[in-house]
Amino acid sequence: MNIQKLSPRLGICGQVELSDIPEIVRNGYHLLVCNRPDDEERGQPGFAEIAEAAQSAGLATLYLPVAGPSDFTLQAPAMAEAMRTASGPVLAYCRSGARSSMLCTAALAP
Repeated sequence: MNIQKLSPRLGICGQVELSDIPEIVRNGYHLLVCNRPDDEERGQPGFAEIAEAAQSAGLATLYLPVAGPSDFTLQAPAMAEAMRTASGPVLAYCRSGARSSMLCTAALAP
């Protein structure tokens, strides 16, 4: 797993696998945000499966899928709120990290 730190409290990465959860926790993240819609690609773990493993490891989760351009505007306020209120660092993921990066940028815009 390759985490790109956008700030001390915000990281992004590509698709999270169940086996990545311990590393995410070890890296100090408190909230895992999924920006990838379920069933986007064959074999992709669903959010419910990731959320169950993450929550069992003490990691909060949030599902803010971005399937198209209009979703950035729709999900940006919730992403901004999540980043503002999380008890610690936030890790957002999608297939490659690109949508998560764009959503976080939109969420931080004035």
